[in-house]
Amino acid sequence: MPIRIVQLGSPRAPGEGLRLGTVRRPPRGVPKAEFARRDFYDVWLPNLAPSAELVAQALAAESDKEWNVFRRKYQAEMNKPDASRVLDLLAAMSHQSAFSVGCYCENESRCHRSILRELLLERGAEVV
Repeated sequence: MPIRIVQLGSPRAPGEGLRLGTVRRPPRGVPKAEFARRDFYDVWLPNLAPSAELVAQALAAESDKEWNVFRRKYQAEMNKPDASRVLDLLAAMSHQSAFSVGCYCENESRCHRSILRELLLERGAEVV
């Protein structure tokens, strides 16, 4: 039951399971009671989101060089004990449970979720 990496707010895939929102902020203008029903997320997991400073840096990155600076800094944040333990847990759970992780960004290649995918794979996770 591999982990799916998704865009929050997109329609759920069959068998996707629990959707984890790895974002810094909840969706704007959506009541909390409707997050899951509107396909945003079932559980909010902001400790896997980039810090506010890094979110701004990622949004401003126009070149590959700027994106790679963001990538290195975000990877460093994810190597801190709290985030690293959560990534280890998700990697282990990917062999037993169906779930997905996601962010709002339209383009995964310029989103932290592409880096989350890599970090989970490095930990032995099954990822779609």
